[in-house]
Amino acid sequence: MKYLKLFLFVLLFVSLTIPAQTKEITLENIWSGTFRTEGMDALHSMKNGQKYSVLNFDRATRSTSVDIYDYETLKKVETLVSSSDISELNYFTDYAFSNNEKKLLLATEKESIYRRSSLAYYYVYDVVTGSVVKVSDKKIQEPTFAPDGSKIAYVFNNNIYVKDLNSNNETQITFDGEKNKIINGITDWVYEEEFAFVRAFDWNKSGNKIAFLRFDETNVPEFSMDIYGKALYQTQQVFKYPKAGEKNSDVSLHIYNLKDDKTTAVHVNKTYDDFYIPRIKWTNSADVLSAQYMNRHQNELDVWFINAEDNSSKLMLAEKDKAYIDVTDNLTFLEDNSFIWTSEKDGFNHIYHYSKNGDLKNQVTKGNWEVTNYYGYDKKKNTIFYQSTENGSINRDVYRIKLNGTSKERLTKANGTNSASFSADFSYFINTFSNAETPPYYTLNSATSGELIKRIKDNDNLSQKLADYTTSKKIFSTISVHGNALNMWMLKPANFDATKVYPLFMTQYSGPGSQSVANSWNSTNDYWYQMLAQQGYIVVCVDGRGTGFKGAAFKKITYLNLVKYETEDQIQAARQLGDLPYIDKDRIGIWGWSYGGHMSTNCLLKGNDVFKMAIAVAPVTSWRFYDTIYTERYMRTPQENPSGYDDNSPFNYPELLKGDYLLVHGSGDDNVHVQHTMRMIEALVQADKQFDWAIYPDRNHGIFGGNTRLHLYKKMTSFINEKLGDKI
Repeated sequence: MKYLKLFLFVLLFVSLTIPAQTKEITLENIWSGTFRTEGMDALHSMKNGQKYSVLNFDRATRSTSVDIYDYETLKKVETLVSSSDISELNYFTDYAFSNNEKKLLLATEKESIYRRSSLAYYYVYDVVTGSVVKVSDKKIQEPTFAPDGSKIAYVFNNNIYVKDLNSNNETQITFDGEKNKIINGITDWVYEEEFAFVRAFDWNKSGNKIAFLRFDETNVPEFSMDIYGKALYQTQQVFKYPKAGEKNSDVSLHIYNLKDDKTTAVHVNKTYDDFYIPRIKWTNSADVLSAQYMNRHQNELDVWFINAEDNSSKLMLAEKDKAYIDVTDNLTFLEDNSFIWTSEKDGFNHIYHYSKNGDLKNQVTKGNWEVTNYYGYDKKKNTIFYQSTENGSINRDVYRIKLNGTSKERLTKANGTNSASFSADFSYFINTFSNAETPPYYTLNSATSGELIKRIKDNDNLSQKLADYTTSKKIFSTISVHGNALNMWMLKPANFDATKVYPLFMTQYSGPGSQSVANSWNSTNDYWYQMLAQQGYIVVCVDGRGTGFKGAAFKKITYLNLVKYETEDQIQAARQLGDLPYIDKDRIGIWGWSYGGHMSTNCLLKGNDVFKMAIAVAPVTSWRFYDTIYTERYMRTPQENPSGYDDNSPFNYPELLKGDYLLVHGSGDDNVHVQHTMRMIEALVQADKQFDWAIYPDRNHGIFGGNTRLHLYKKMTSFINEKLGDKI
């Protein structure tokens, strides 16, 4: 019955997307939040596995609270803490439990530093006594409970501190931290951006040792950005940014012993000339630390076990690849210190089980499909839970499988994108489902069978709201380009007439391992594409070679030649689409942001006989200007591969520009610096090529804030209508 209900819901939604609707989507709708989806924020499964907590906001009292819900009934059973009951706090925006769940860490007044890092004031709330303690009078980074909840380690001004919550005493354990020189326990800019983590310290199981990374970025070249603000004189933001081929931070691993107040440097039994340490993690043995070391080319990754008592080390696993190895957070230690690992070594990303001595016990999953998320291991049932593309590369499903690779079972039933949040004891999971026609809804399911227990939250109100608007169905297919079946979606105007011809507007990102063609609910941009479709455009997205979830060979073909094959695929796809009787081959445009902006620029230049216009937002224009970790992973260094860097850098062939080009950047972009756009502008000027451009003052890579996004999308829409829509 439950599946029939879902089918009827989808059928109703599809039936409401025919041209009988009257409202047209506007940019104001999109950027004012008209189509915002409801979600479940900051959910945490309690240790008993029967309850979960959620961070809630009460609009009436303007207070935040951590509320406890029962998995089986989905009803709130108690409010653990509310900001309205704490005089020291007006609100909090994040929370974390101690391991024993007797204390809560509450964050307030957060301010962003870079993409993942932030500063905030933190308070510890004692669940038993109701007392509140401020961790520090200053804004700090990454406070983390010791395993027994008696202490908190955190970073302030690039140094690590430990606060004893019982005595209120504070111990500083590093002293050499200095801005743009030495960082302890927090990653530098490039690690944060490309290895996707900020906290670079970890408590051991007994809470008597802390392992941490130290970054010496003294000799890393500095990058500076003017900050215009509203003052009479601009200021500058100066930070260390290692560009491809340049000096990285010198990274070292250390272990601090709380008992003797002593820090020891770790030296593994191998000499590395130039290396990264992208992950550290204590094992289930209190004196054994795991550390991943990676060479600068990122095609060799070693997992070491370090004995914290005698500083000895043992190489447990060594991976090598002809191209590169992706770093993940999937390393999981079992009770006997054997471990679970994911790897692409058989050509697809799969799960492996290794012994505590580093010997391969078995490959858990196999097949020409990818494991896309590892959820965890249930030791009682000897079962692993994961997400994969086994049901097609544009779909995601949740599975369970025994550690020995037997008894695999698909737990989710509906085709689309399923993702799971499991209870601590793996008895339940909350599934988030959506597809291109169904906005996200949340259900409680049995982790044993996948059976639906209850529906938690949906976005039926959004579906009903969208029923009043003219929309088109996203049509999924593949297109054969250069011998590859590339995933594609297409939007046609709701009043599509096959006897007419329409301009074609292409969207893509195309970066290594990415995916833009996915059977999931609308992103914000999808509403823009719907708007363009109703204005008379056919909108298409193609995932070319180099994108993800179709195996390592498909993804890594772009190695050493970023944007070469990706550009060729977009140009050829546009040619083939232009041959369709209902597409005007003389009115084809393309756009992209960041990597996608590099692509759209290259397509307009190298495909100048195909594309009439292109928009590039915050584009890379030379990989020589981008950071070491990302760029060298795919290109090696400019010194080793100069042609790979220069042959596909668009400011080296500006004379190829024939079509209409809009170039946009934020001047405060710490990621893809405005330098990229300035060099492209200079090249076009010197080649006497006319083009349009816009700089958004002090805006970062996301180019948002206030009215900025609306302004940007109005500009882009006007440009598209002017250059492609002249015959609509």
